Amino acid sequence: MKPRFDETDWEIIGLLARDGRMTVKALSKRLGLAEATVRNRMNRIMRSGQIKVAGLMNHDAFEDKVAAIVALEVKDVCDLDRVGQEIAALPSVQSVSIVSGRHDIMAEVLVASHRGIVRFLKDELADIRGIGKTETFMVLKSFNKWIIPD
Repeated sequence: MKPRFDETDWEIIGLLARDGRMTVKALSKRLGLAEATVRNRMNRIMRSGQIKVAGLMNHDAFEDKVAAIVALEVKDVCDLDRVGQEIAALPSVQSVSIVSGRHDIMAEVLVASHRGIVRFLKDELADIRGIGKTETFMVLKSFNKWIIPD
């Protein structure tokens, strides 16, 4: 069951989204709440598994990395979740989404080179059962795209 966040939880989440380095003390002062209350709420929010605070880099800051979006068809709709989870577990994958339209899944990938894309497709992705056709889009430039550095 998905956790339910109240208005105060969303305020904490919003502040952390803008500055993940905010201390509990700064958050409590900004929200007008006791530090213990904010700390307890933050712990509950983080334990939910729905929120993650991380240092992100602008995609364009990587000079030695190539980004791509891989669109995939899944042979059997019953396998969507399993295939998505297996793709998400691959080390070069930044994110995976089940989407509507002509493709079933979109995966954002960050690798060391153009050859890295080929290696990803034939050595990693090919091992996942249930994937049909794929289509790969090289990212030439991105705007407001933040990723987790490896």
